[in-house]
Amino acid sequence: MKLLVITAVKSYEKQAVKLFKKAGILAFSNTDINGFKTLDQEDLIDNWFSSSTENVKSVLFFTFTEEHKIDLLLKELEVLNMTVESGNPLRAIVLHIEKYQ
Repeated sequence: MKLLVITAVKSYEKQAVKLFKKAGILAFSNTDINGFKTLDQEDLIDNWFSSSTENVKSVLFFTFTEEHKIDLLLKELEVLNMTVESGNPLRAIVLHIEKYQ
């Protein structure tokens, strides 16, 4: 069992959902989030609410699933990211789950 987390800008939300379906992952959760990107070298903590940050409407998905389904999704994600025209490709991380009930 692994934890898969994907972030995407809001405009790619439907494409992200399609990735889950193609991989056979039919149960997942999502939430709207705000992404921030600093335009300078300042520490983000020092600049957390500054007007010099770019606020990007984003979405975060997560699911607990089997490794073979994650591998399939990551391959499809790589293909999708080749077509992303913005500077905001979809990002994924996979974490091993040691214990669960």
